[in-house]
Amino acid sequence: MSESLFTEKLTWFKQNEKPESVLVIADSPEVIKIIIAWSNLEVKSADKLTKLTGDSENEIWDWLWKNSRFNLTELKAKTGVPYSELVLEQKLKPLIGNRIIYPDGTVSSFVQRYLREQVVKLFYAKPKKATKSVKS
Repeated sequence: MSESLFTEKLTWFKQNEKPESVLVIADSPEVIKIIIAWSNLEVKSADKLTKLTGDSENEIWDWLWKNSRFNLTELKAKTGVPYSELVLEQKLKPLIGNRIIYPDGTVSSFVQRYLREQVVKLFYAKPKKATKSVKS
């Protein structure tokens, strides 16, 4: 198995993204922190890839993840959320299963656009008016 097979299979998933995946993260600040940390984490394929035994979409997706390498402790530190590594692993499962994060350290393009839109909204939001304190 070569690095090119890993890249080839991963590219297929990136070309076939589903916009509905955004609904998994919408209104979930802690999950958004994990996604942001994920995109700033060193994630790479294994030095020696295992054999790809199936050709179904799910088997290929599982194979890609079995052959990805990242440091969970580093991810935990970058999230800034006080999870144990076990809890963080559980939080990663729906992100992986819904193909929101990829085994190369990237994120679904639909999710990226959603997050950028949220940032733009923050910049254009009108500041709240300061309330006058009532002196007694």
